[in-house]
Amino acid sequence: MAPNERTDAGSGGSSPAPGFFVPAASPPVRRVKMSVAYDGTAYAGWQVQPNGKTVQEAIEGALAQILQESVRVRAAGRTDAGVHAREQVVDFADAGKRDLETIVHGGNGLLPPEIRLLSAEEVPVTFDARRHATEKEYRYFLYLSRVDSPFLSRYAWHIEKPLDLSAVREGLSHLVGEHDFTSFRGQGCTAISPIRTVLRAEVARHDVPGLFSIDVAGAGFLRHMVRNIVGTVVNAGKGKHSADRVGEILRARDRSAAGVNAPPHGLFLWRVSY
Repeated sequence: MAPNERTDAGSGGSSPAPGFFVPAASPPVRRVKMSVAYDGTAYAGWQVQPNGKTVQEAIEGALAQILQESVRVRAAGRTDAGVHAREQVVDFADAGKRDLETIVHGGNGLLPPEIRLLSAEEVPVTFDARRHATEKEYRYFLYLSRVDSPFLSRYAWHIEKPLDLSAVREGLSHLVGEHDFTSFRGQGCTAISPIRTVLRAEVARHDVPGLFSIDVAGAGFLRHMVRNIVGTVVNAGKGKHSADRVGEILRARDRSAAGVNAPPHGLFLWRVSY
């Protein structure tokens, strides 16, 4: 045997045939950040699940056709069934085969009209839409009128009885700051800690007569937290309990002390900041 000649005989292994080379799989070379809007009425929420169609599934399917590769899309917030998004932020990694404009326009051509890709930009490969978000704002719309509107019924909670908005505002004021939000934590929430920080909680009037929103902003939220807050402060507005009672409910750390879980159709993920 020549001095530098190598043999694998007796080693239990085998050598590749001469002239054949199998390259390792190439990792994705680009991370893309996208803004997305959707009407969640007909969807079982954002996250892929076995019991219904989801927004994530629809977007990943469209991207797979455009990019000719499978991608996993991560979202800043996982909205529940029936909840909408004016500006959800997502990210995914791909091989960079398509320009960003093609992804947006091509994706919208493949997606149903209730889901729209708004914009896309390349970001550092370490970007994470959920972990790097500094603030998420949710808006919950209320329509205060004797008769519901056929144009708002999919997007606002119709309340026929008079609602004291001053009491709603006062109730919200008890929730601003860092607190244990166990009383507003939905069943099945998997968060390790119930401690969350609410940065703003306000009532806003809109141009449409009778249309108001409860706007809640924070770094992160527990499952159903915003809808449980809305149900509780609406009870204060209806006179079922005082506005100060909202603070007592917060301190009770008992979900049964809070109000109903407000219907999902009035809730929008409104904005995500970085």
